Amino acid sequence: MASQPYEYYGLMSKYWDLVRGDTSDWEDRAMFLELVGKYGQPVLDVGCASGRIILDFAAQGIDIDGVDVSPEMIELCEKNAKKKGLNLNLYVQDMSALNLVRKYKTILVPSSSFQLLLQPGDPQKAMSCFFEYLEPGGALVSPFMTLWKPGDKFDSGFSMEGVRDDGAIVRWTGWSRYNPETKMEDTHDTWEILRDGVMIESELHNQSPATLSYTQAEAVALFEEAGFKDIQVYSEFTFNPVKPTDTLFTLIGVKP
Repeated sequence: MASQPYEYYGLMSKYWDLVRGDTSDWEDRAMFLELVGKYGQPVLDVGCASGRIILDFAAQGIDIDGVDVSPEMIELCEKNAKKKGLNLNLYVQDMSALNLVRKYKTILVPSSSFQLLLQPGDPQKAMSCFFEYLEPGGALVSPFMTLWKPGDKFDSGFSMEGVRDDGAIVRWTGWSRYNPETKMEDTHDTWEILRDGVMIESELHNQSPATLSYTQAEAVALFEEAGFKDIQVYSEFTFNPVKPTDTLFTLIGVKP
């Protein structure tokens, strides 16, 4: 398949939960919960996908809405919510062009989803949207990744599998290549369904480019340009001060 305007569709969205497995122990969850407790509700989960964060938090009684650019992912999130008896406000929207019905005390952008904004000006538009939809004193929380540093290889890959109820294997094989000139990453994902060792279905997802890399200074500058104050930068998903060598870091910015 050719590149799509968003990354999550087809077999990728259909088997997203199956292949990733249990995500309840992911490290960002505890940090986000603590920050929601500090900055308040309601909460917006940006890039909510199939519901990893929003379903967990809603089940705890947190007032939280979700938005995602992928209609397929929103449909999957709705199905997952129904299974849990949850009624959620979910929106199919691009984070750089939000049109929501209320404002929030905490906006979360998990999984470095902000870095999927690739068109010139879109990151700034998204930051302006977040600022607009925050209540005064509310906070934007967003992890970022530096995708490459000198000495790293330009190419990387992985493979993950899950087993369907009928015994068929769902295999996700991913490959990426970083371009130091554009600071962007291309990805090539192959999704395969195998039964008794025979491939019965496959799908290719090519995104070129797919992700934009950020340094710590670049991410902080985005927050500052949008008008956020009290900008905090932490190491990964902890409340430890960020280190210069950290390639995963979480930013928090407060709307005055």
